[in-house]
Amino acid sequence: MKKVVLFWSAGKDSAMALHKIQNDENFELLALVTTLNEEYKRVSMHGIPEVILDRQCEALGIPLIKMWVPNQAANDSYEHAFLELCGDLKKKGVEVLAFGDIHLEDLRKYREELVNRGGLKASFPLWEIPTVELMNNFIANGFKAITCCINTGVLSEDWIGRQLDRKFLEDLPEGVDPCGENGEYHTFCFAGPVFKDSIPYQTGELVFKPLKIETAKGESESGFLFLDII
Repeated sequence: MKKVVLFWSAGKDSAMALHKIQNDENFELLALVTTLNEEYKRVSMHGIPEVILDRQCEALGIPLIKMWVPNQAANDSYEHAFLELCGDLKKKGVEVLAFGDIHLEDLRKYREELVNRGGLKASFPLWEIPTVELMNNFIANGFKAITCCINTGVLSEDWIGRQLDRKFLEDLPEGVDPCGENGEYHTFCFAGPVFKDSIPYQTGELVFKPLKIETAKGESESGFLFLDII
């Protein structure tokens, strides 16, 4: 059995990847790793507070390693933290780092190169599984999650805080990946077969982070809308 550590985002893709790893006799899962913003003490991209992340991992019953990066970190800062992490994991006998990516080739290539530089191997348990199939399995297996971040360039405000269920999939606008694999949305997973108990939570304020984009018609201001989980 290969000793593996999974990068955990607190969302649905990580939860599905974890489920597959736990049911794969070739792997021995040692821990989860989450990238957190040093300034805001939140999960990068998903915006989940550290205290909620801790509650998640208590419910999972799996040790958590926190990889801290500066706010708006330059790529070299991220890579330095990542390679330092790899060195620490190697000393503990870890051989493989796993990720929940599904079909973004450029991202996979980047991760593989970085992991190889760190002396480990990369694994992608969900790779090239059709996203409709993944979401159908997610719902059928009893996982539960809500959207905690949406890209307002593709989804309207009423999509924030929605639970991922059959109606969610049916209502998704044309062109939006069912798993949000192109960054259309991010999620907070609070229940499912990988958890010993569901995680109690409440939702708080909305925070909008604008992103100015040049279009054929001029400058368009879309961005990311975050829902605080408390």
